[in-house]
Amino acid sequence: MSVINDTIARVKQMDRDQVEFHQAVTEVLETLKPTAERHPELVKAKIYDRLVEPERAMTFRVPWMDDKGNVHVNRGFRVQFNNAIGPFKGGIRFHPSVNLSIIKFLGFEQIFKNALTTLPMGGGKGGADFDPKGKSDAEIMRFCQAFMRELFRHIGPDTDVPAGDIGVGGREIGYMYGYYKKIQNTHTGVLTGKGLEYGGSLIRPEATGYGAVYFAAEMLATRSLDFKNKVVAVSGSGNVAQYAIEKATQMGAKVISACDSNATIIDEKGISQDKCRYIMDLKNNRRGRISEYSDEYSCTCYEGENVWEVLKKQGIKVDIALPCATQNELGKEEAESLVKNGCICVTEGANMPSTPDAVKIFQDNKLLYGPGKAANAGGVATSGLEMSQNSLKMSWTREEVDQRLLIIMKSIHKSCLDAAETYGKKGDYVTGANTAGFMKVARAMLAYGIV
Repeated sequence: MSVINDTIARVKQMDRDQVEFHQAVTEVLETLKPTAERHPELVKAKIYDRLVEPERAMTFRVPWMDDKGNVHVNRGFRVQFNNAIGPFKGGIRFHPSVNLSIIKFLGFEQIFKNALTTLPMGGGKGGADFDPKGKSDAEIMRFCQAFMRELFRHIGPDTDVPAGDIGVGGREIGYMYGYYKKIQNTHTGVLTGKGLEYGGSLIRPEATGYGAVYFAAEMLATRSLDFKNKVVAVSGSGNVAQYAIEKATQMGAKVISACDSNATIIDEKGISQDKCRYIMDLKNNRRGRISEYSDEYSCTCYEGENVWEVLKKQGIKVDIALPCATQNELGKEEAESLVKNGCICVTEGANMPSTPDAVKIFQDNKLLYGPGKAANAGGVATSGLEMSQNSLKMSWTREEVDQRLLIIMKSIHKSCLDAAETYGKKGDYVTGANTAGFMKVARAMLAYGIV
């Protein structure tokens, strides 16, 4: 469809250096060609061109002082992409790799992910090229406060509600929320991922990992399969990976892997619940390296390689793959290795962790493939539930939130399958996720007129 191709070309021409954003736009819009053919009113209203332009994109300096009195300057970002169905919503990422391209790719993906949750949330994303690793609590606090000194101008409970992401956990959310509350003189639900003591929700830390496993379970059920006795590979060792390991293990699987930026561990005996708790303490409290796990439990550690590289090189067979680390971590060769060794399901806990070539291999070989915007939507869905609880000024029990999360993930799965079938791509979760999320947002944009 020429209108789609024209939009993709325009993005690449105008934002020439933003390769991650190009990738996200291309992957989504290519699957939306049937919508342009079936809905000429969307073409006439330039919905596709409007969709790829954020409402606004802010960059700002973040000066802060370390414990030795040295001044540092980092760059902060907030991209408010689309608020057609609700306030901008999306995480804040602190990592040296953060740039405008990455923040725009994440914010663009967030539009569709949030639309799929059934909750009223638009798409946005933010962050800074700050590396929290090796920093003291006092340095983290000073940076978070400096970051919030600018961000507070752009956010609010009915405007933009950030959450955490890579490098931003409960500690960082606490520091940012505390400073926001101080300078705004108000106690409101402007951030999610808050501590339970000051407006957070039960299950929020677990939600992305749990949700990815719930989504995988729904996909497996379409082939009369489940997690019992399946061998599972998980990448990452942060929040998402930890709870994906926990939930998959609870469902009867044997999870054999985890990794960080330095190394991968392969535990052929399986990462039990006790071992999972060790990883949580190691990464969340002691902020250690995953290689320490191999010393504790006498398993194999591979320095300088991620999980998918190790599986390929060692020829290790897994039934289910859960990439939960970062974008483009799983490439073509690693995908071919997974297929060759009998993998039946790939479910993305991270944002865009599989390269386009890898995705094509999964689809060509009829693997169950759950794209991140659907499979990892549990995190933002539970953030939405936290917003609801804040608005109601009440708290739900752990069981209530977990049940709502499960219902949402089942609903997302059904929406994906229904949309895929409607637009002639039965069983294609990528087309289904993109189309279902897009049509909800597009209809709202049409209703508003040209704004």
